[in-house]
Amino acid sequence: METQTGFIQPADRLTGLPTQFFAKLVAKANAQAAKGRDVINLGQGNPDQPTPANIVSKMQEAAANPLYHRYPPFSGFPFLKEAVAKRYKEDYNVDLDPTTEVAILFGGKTGLIEISQCLLNPGDVCLVPDPGYPDYWSGVALAGADMHFMPLKAERGYLPDYAAIDEETRRKAKLMFLNYPNNPTGAVASAEFYAETVDFARRSGIAVASDFAYGALGFDGKKPISFLQTPGAKEVGVEFYTLSKSYNMAGWRVGFAIGNPEIVSLINLIQDHYYCSLFGGIQEAAAEALAGPQQSVVELNALYERRREALFGALERIGWKADRPGGSFFCWLPVPNGHTSESFADLVLQEADVVVAPGVGFGSHGEGYVRLGLLTSEERLIEAVDRIGKLGLF
Repeated sequence: METQTGFIQPADRLTGLPTQFFAKLVAKANAQAAKGRDVINLGQGNPDQPTPANIVSKMQEAAANPLYHRYPPFSGFPFLKEAVAKRYKEDYNVDLDPTTEVAILFGGKTGLIEISQCLLNPGDVCLVPDPGYPDYWSGVALAGADMHFMPLKAERGYLPDYAAIDEETRRKAKLMFLNYPNNPTGAVASAEFYAETVDFARRSGIAVASDFAYGALGFDGKKPISFLQTPGAKEVGVEFYTLSKSYNMAGWRVGFAIGNPEIVSLINLIQDHYYCSLFGGIQEAAAEALAGPQQSVVELNALYERRREALFGALERIGWKADRPGGSFFCWLPVPNGHTSESFADLVLQEADVVVAPGVGFGSHGEGYVRLGLLTSEERLIEAVDRIGKLGLF
């Protein structure tokens, strides 16, 4: 049969997607490793510890349950939603109705894409942090909406300035993303900031999407605050949580959205058209993670804090000055004079075999910084900094 050149044409919604910046980063790292080099990859956000044994055991047991070999309930099993509500009550004193205020997700990223499709029409505006998690952009693009970037600057503690948003943008805005503890800066939010956020959202008619992926990871004895702890938060928004970071379940692809029942209902509706919910064994393992012993979370947080201290001790020895993150497992470091974030990242990869993520990949206000992940041993973190120190840049 004769083939027709150009017969397959991608839909506009695909050609309009943002470029996956970090695919290029991975390709560069792989090319260096293919040369036989000992590459230390601090550029990606992939947890390096195994899933706790009690969660794995629960999954192994649940996989043999014939109940889970059939289609699960479309919106998820009630026992998982009840475990979500229990965890939020214990950790944050937030009351949730499992039947109307919890949506089960195929990982947190899925929900962060879906909410734009649920709430935005072409011509609407989404307020997006800059720098911020690039997959927010993907959901907005798929919805055909526009983005307005909110600069996150060091002098404001990497919190957006709502007073700087012009009136026309506020009028068109229907959705806003926030993320604390923050990727990539490691900044944390205060109760006062969240109160300001609820007031701004209510007055402006803007729904809030709080990305709480790193909610379990706070340092110096300070526990990160949930947006939903703020009076009135459930009236204006939802919070997204993933089990990937708190329980080292990145490959399990399970998370949840909680809060405003209307938004939760819309997320369940769109997922009814995409999926038949998660495999029941994963849901039972997730419930074990949330409702079972939490000592592994405490130990994981302490592990990242020890790694943070090891890294910053090494940074101080080579003269690389930066602020310690208050949460997450990322560190946000200024590049030396004379370099862009990409030129510095390329240099340390080629000359020191260390992968760091250029800040510009998170937005234009990320220029001048690189992101490092605390996702390898203390020894390797120190070695990576020592290698960079030998380049004599600081």
